[in-house]
Amino acid sequence: MTFRPRNLIAIIFALIGIPLLCIGIWLQSFMTTAVTPVGPQVVEIKQGSSFSRIAGQLQQSGIVNDARRFTLLARWRKATGQIHAGEYLFETAAKPDDILARLVAGDIRKFQVTIPEGFNLHEISARLAKTHIGSGEEFLSLCSDTGFLNDLGIKATSLEGYLFPETYTYTSSTTPRQQLQAMVTQLRTQLTPELLKSAEALKLNSHQLITLASIIQKEAGDVMEMPLISAVFNNRLKRGIALQADPTVIYGVADFNGNLTRKHLETPTPYNTYTKRGLPPGPIASPGHFALHAAANPAVSNDLYFVARGDGTHKFSATLREHNRAVRRYQLRRR
Repeated sequence: MTFRPRNLIAIIFALIGIPLLCIGIWLQSFMTTAVTPVGPQVVEIKQGSSFSRIAGQLQQSGIVNDARRFTLLARWRKATGQIHAGEYLFETAAKPDDILARLVAGDIRKFQVTIPEGFNLHEISARLAKTHIGSGEEFLSLCSDTGFLNDLGIKATSLEGYLFPETYTYTSSTTPRQQLQAMVTQLRTQLTPELLKSAEALKLNSHQLITLASIIQKEAGDVMEMPLISAVFNNRLKRGIALQADPTVIYGVADFNGNLTRKHLETPTPYNTYTKRGLPPGPIASPGHFALHAAANPAVSNDLYFVARGDGTHKFSATLREHNRAVRRYQLRRR
């Protein structure tokens, strides 16, 4: 019997092709089968982890049903060196290719934290501590760390007023420094050249602008009144009249219990704008967008006084006589 080359080719093809076909079918069945995790699963991929280790974690968590085939798939896709570290949340059924795509894209678990307008450093640090990025003490310490302030280019004694109130997204790998830096960066986006030019026309530098805005933020119950409150303070600054802003006094009282007394108003502190004229040495809270714009763009007004009506708004007056009448109407009447 003559052995023909054509037969040899067929045998070689069978020896190579059949195993490859089997492997293809084996991989195809794996790739097309979606796996549903038993409840939400969080998988943390550490920096520098090998892909085989990552595949093992995913199999152990019930995200993929075969670590070996998942590794082969990643090699075929040339993705083994493109995986991003971080926490991944898996909740719904997904095919291996979809899971691999998430790992390559770095679709890691994200969280959000909201810092309200008017929060001071202690309140912000307490809120950030709940994110488990760092402790409140760690945040507070960084906020007055001279080296960190220098790195940020801030010429102040602390980050008071420089942490813009906003909703921030973070991950499990975010550090306290990164979070605070993001908040300072967000503030800088608010301090546009136009805004700083308007402030300069009022003889306010950026630090003074933020300081004034923080007082407006704490005084205002209605955002529409911010330009009017700004006008009162601007008029007082131009005339050399003490601002007499209660929130500044409260900020300077270490053990304030919620009851502002005459003793508080008469006790000199760097932040007491009853005993000291001009702006305090720095911000008393984090001002928001509207407070910053109001500080740089006060309303056109001759008012020098305002008193709370008790409904979140204020009565504004140009003379002391008008103001005293408003005080009797809105304040003394409620006592």
